[in-house]
Amino acid sequence: MRPHILVVEDDAVTREKLVGYFEREGYRVSAAGDGKEMRALMARDSVSLVMLDINLPGEDGLLLTRELRAQSTVGIILVTGRSDAVDRIVGLEMGADDYVTKPFELRELLVRVKNLLWRIALMGSQIQAEASDDAVRFGPWRFDIPRRQLSKDGIAVRLTKAEYELLVAFVAHPGRVLSRERILSLISHRGDGPGDRTIDVLIRRLRGKMEQSPQDPQLFVTVHGEGYLFAADIHS
Repeated sequence: MRPHILVVEDDAVTREKLVGYFEREGYRVSAAGDGKEMRALMARDSVSLVMLDINLPGEDGLLLTRELRAQSTVGIILVTGRSDAVDRIVGLEMGADDYVTKPFELRELLVRVKNLLWRIALMGSQIQAEASDDAVRFGPWRFDIPRRQLSKDGIAVRLTKAEYELLVAFVAHPGRVLSRERILSLISHRGDGPGDRTIDVLIRRLRGKMEQSPQDPQLFVTVHGEGYLFAADIHS
């Protein structure tokens, strides 16, 4: 099936431009002008990726990102006219996968969409090829990679797509220091430069969900000047 992209944009001209462009590129595309229309469309049909404008009337894109991420692992690319780095970090904190600032080239946006969808598919293929049928365990945690399920003492813990990919990367490299650049190559997030804080944001989110004391992490250990180390003792 063709990937289904949902464009959420209040400006009619921009909305139609994006819909027409991505349809010509072979995608199935739907459009919404606000959060209400977005919810109605997603309730009726499955969506592969949401292209979400931050500056929407009523509920802005950041609030909608948080709502989407609480309910699903759909890919989210924020599109905005704001250039403030704070907005980008807040968007990532709330669960967005990528962030594009207007004005942008449609070709650039297409590449980002392709990369995100490709990496999602690739991660799924790698997991099917490499992971056993049994879940991996570390401490009180059980991580069923093929089913994308994480639980602690039988209690499920929800992961976003990016958090899931990051945990898969760490589980595949236990006891090894991974640089931010190496981690970025293993997940579908992308950064805007060497100072990008994407990985730091995701690590902080995983620590908040999995560490007994996020201020004194025992699983996701910072190795200053080098990157991060997954310090768990993994067994099947």
